[in-house]
Amino acid sequence: MADVAIRKPAIAGRLGGSAAVRLTTAPTVSRVALRAPAGSLAAISSALGLALPDAPKTSGRAGDRSALWIGPDEWLVIDEAGADLIAALSGAGTLHSATDVSHRNVAIIVSGPGAEATLSAGCPQDLSLFSFPVGAASRTIFGKAEIVLFRTEEDTFRVECWRSFSDYVFGLLNEAAHDAGH
Repeated sequence: MADVAIRKPAIAGRLGGSAAVRLTTAPTVSRVALRAPAGSLAAISSALGLALPDAPKTSGRAGDRSALWIGPDEWLVIDEAGADLIAALSGAGTLHSATDVSHRNVAIIVSGPGAEATLSAGCPQDLSLFSFPVGAASRTIFGKAEIVLFRTEEDTFRVECWRSFSDYVFGLLNEAAHDAGH
């Protein structure tokens, strides 16, 4: 049997936060940066087994799989079970572009009653529950790093960033979490 390399996030095992906020590194997942015209959405949704969202700041979810609307013809698809998303999309039979970004991205889970305040310290968006409800997703910035922000629960966010920025993003989140805890 061949040795199989186990993928490990750049910030694996890092924990942080305060009494009001918990920061954890999310487990490894499969991710695909997906681009497609509107006419391809039905076939791609069928191939992925979930409806691709077609409106700003929205997401779709089915089981362990989420699709986050990033732009008019762009999504970040995340499969927490690690399924082969490229294989799933290969049977779509319609125009699209799919790039596996599983190794490029790292996710940090920000949770607790101070999660919104922690993220607001470095993100210019209104993250109130009214403006950014559960299921909302957006490409934005945190400090000086581009992130994809996904509100998974009322007090829980998933912060997707490039692994090369993960140490910076985690450190900035940790500082903001301590401020939110006071």
